[in-house]
Amino acid sequence: MKRKILFIINPISGAGKQRTAEKLIGQKLNPDIFDPEIAYTKAPKHAIELSKRGVQEGFDIIVAVGGDGSVNEVGKGLIGSNSTLAVLPCGSGNGAARHLKISMHMLQALATINRGKSSVIDTFTVNDEPVINTAGIGFAAHIAHEFSRLKKRGFNNYLKIALRDSLTYKSQRCQVEIKNPSPIPGSTEKTVKMDLNAFIIDIANGSQWGNNAVIAPHAENSDGLLDLCVVRHFPFINFPVMATRLFTNSIHRSKFVEIKKITEAVIHQENDYAHIDGEPVMIGKELRVKIHPLSLKVIIP
Repeated sequence: MKRKILFIINPISGAGKQRTAEKLIGQKLNPDIFDPEIAYTKAPKHAIELSKRGVQEGFDIIVAVGGDGSVNEVGKGLIGSNSTLAVLPCGSGNGAARHLKISMHMLQALATINRGKSSVIDTFTVNDEPVINTAGIGFAAHIAHEFSRLKKRGFNNYLKIALRDSLTYKSQRCQVEIKNPSPIPGSTEKTVKMDLNAFIIDIANGSQWGNNAVIAPHAENSDGLLDLCVVRHFPFINFPVMATRLFTNSIHRSKFVEIKKITEAVIHQENDYAHIDGEPVMIGKELRVKIHPLSLKVIIP
């Protein structure tokens, strides 16, 4: 019996590759293995509805054709289900796909789906909102909000905003309480409290935001732990070095950066916005973070 597979395509995703997805699916998806259907999103959060419907209708694999926002929305509908998430990366950053080692070339990504190898990964929640890859506050969240206002997407525009606002963005006072109900092996810490002036605080299930900007070099999304990445306020003269570290897998070596393995945390901020899987959200001044181990099936190379 053929496997039922649903492709959920975001027609306005960042990089434009989704426009060729339907043609390639018809040409390269193995017809001996799969019985495919295609659905297009019509509005924000529509992919959540489509993926939940796909689960109810018994689809074996549901594919997010888009960027990290699409992966988040499709993945939300699949958490805890028997359906498996696959990804055809078409976004601006594709952080979740890159962490999973999925090719940025659509033909190779389709070949991964044809092979059908699967794994199970962790997810987490921020204020009960499911997250697949990363979430956070501070400068990265600010850039996500500014980027969302642009009509034209793409990494170059993202970089332009980061450079434009790097001089004027103000770090904020934050309080972080880390809770580990099950102590981490080798650690005697059960509760840790931090009061700091933070440029960025990110919670990472995967290692990167996208475009190989690695915020948590040692993050693993199937170990039952999250990486809490704190970038403290630093002098502007250090900005080029910090940016370079992001793209050279060495941000953890900076004296301004501290990364802790956690299962649960509460973060208080002065602002009220954040990003969830690269998408801007108004989250409030308190963020309650919790890991959900091995809660999502995914197709991997």
